[in-house]
Amino acid sequence: MIHNYKSRKRIAKNEPFEHGEYDNGEVPEKTANAPCSANFEPYKDKIRKAGTGGIYQISGNLFEGRYSPTNAHGKREVHTVYANTREECEKLLEEMIPKVRAEIKAEKDRLKGEQNQLT
Repeated sequence: MIHNYKSRKRIAKNEPFEHGEYDNGEVPEKTANAPCSANFEPYKDKIRKAGTGGIYQISGNLFEGRYSPTNAHGKREVHTVYANTREECEKLLEEMIPKVRAEIKAEKDRLKGEQNQLT
């Protein structure tokens, strides 16, 4: 097995390789009661689910929340909220989306009513 410079240093010190094995192929045993050194943080995906808007950091302390639904006429319209923290922006976006959806639904119902009266 050919090793690079860092690997040779690890072999000399008998340290484990990247994949958790020593040079002689032995796997070190893990202790059951060993404390975990890393704090767990949930993974935040870069892409949000459809229909939930998007949050972008504009500057060091300003976040923008955007929601771009299709309106009653079939065109996209952009609705934005601004906040100082991501959590605040998330909350404002959560409050805004149902209101915008209700407005679009009301406009669609109004347009359907007008079409029914004409026919």
